[in-house]
Amino acid sequence: MSQLRSVVLAGGGTGGHIYPLLAFADCLRRNDPNVRITCLGTTKGMENELIPPTGYDLRIVPAYQLPRKVNMDLVKTAPRMMRAAKVTRSILDEVEADAVVGFGGYVAVPAYLAAWRRKTPMVIFEFNDPPGVANRLGMRFDHRLALGFPHLPQTVPALKDGEVTGVPLRTGISRLDRSAMRAQARAHFGLDPDRPTLFVFGASQGANSINQAVAGAAKAITAAGGQVLHVIGARRDEPVEIPADISGPYVTLPFLKEMELGYAAADVVLCRGGAMTCAEVAAVGLPAVYVPLPWGNREQYKNAGPVVAAGGGVFCDDEDLSPAWIERELVPLLTDPARVHTMGVQAAAFGRRNGDEALRDLTLRAVAGA
Repeated sequence: MSQLRSVVLAGGGTGGHIYPLLAFADCLRRNDPNVRITCLGTTKGMENELIPPTGYDLRIVPAYQLPRKVNMDLVKTAPRMMRAAKVTRSILDEVEADAVVGFGGYVAVPAYLAAWRRKTPMVIFEFNDPPGVANRLGMRFDHRLALGFPHLPQTVPALKDGEVTGVPLRTGISRLDRSAMRAQARAHFGLDPDRPTLFVFGASQGANSINQAVAGAAKAITAAGGQVLHVIGARRDEPVEIPADISGPYVTLPFLKEMELGYAAADVVLCRGGAMTCAEVAAVGLPAVYVPLPWGNREQYKNAGPVVAAGGGVFCDDEDLSPAWIERELVPLLTDPARVHTMGVQAAAFGRRNGDEALRDLTLRAVAGA
């Protein structure tokens, strides 16, 4: 099988594109310390915050928002896209790229165009239903398609020919032994070592509806013997007031970089239904209450639906989430060790921990033409 000497990774805009990209980059470097890794980004995305601290080479390329409907006329008639692809191709030439692996976002479009014109093997990673517009464009070219979840080939016609690899996860999460880390993680946050623990987060920016509902249920949760680790969101400015007269620990944080510590401390998770969240929570075997975003195309319901159907989680609509719902539905789950264990086993059976290695294997086969 061919060796990967230089790989260009394209994905930007949101953490959902960038975190699997970085996990895959770590996998490539772990398997071959000499592999050249070049990341593509734009001036506006989160990649500018997340990629440079890792030490990976980040190249900024022009990229433009695409219309929601993609057809080949766009490729033929959009001069801005051609200019962006020309800049990107010069980068591929400079680093002598063996392969381009795209994770979506607008920056992936010129990468796919440049790889197609240069005849560079291309792998597209997708874990959303429906697929993002950039990846839908990329799938019109010669490519290999990697899928994050096993239900996607059956439920999304455009993805029927993809290969399920799983989602690349950081090793801190993919190799997490929750039982071995529990005491250390709870001590790190100042939590009681023995109380059942609810871990609450609403993606990187937080979620006000989740924040207010859980804070309002603080008395009920702690009175039942539980405790809370609550990541409010670094970019939220709504006040979250925790009652002073509660009977157990309630720890709030604006942001948590080491999510593996939160997972290790937790017995149950309350979260949104982003694809990255679903992949991580299932992989570490945590039962979850998923509160999908209440707008859009119900993408987050589609993300979490299979693990809920497998018994590893439950849904609560955003409009139904309230302190009363938490007291009525979530507290009995949190304080039922047998149910928590069963749901955790079912979540873990759905999750995958080797998505990074599986994606690397697919990339090697793409380069080899196998």
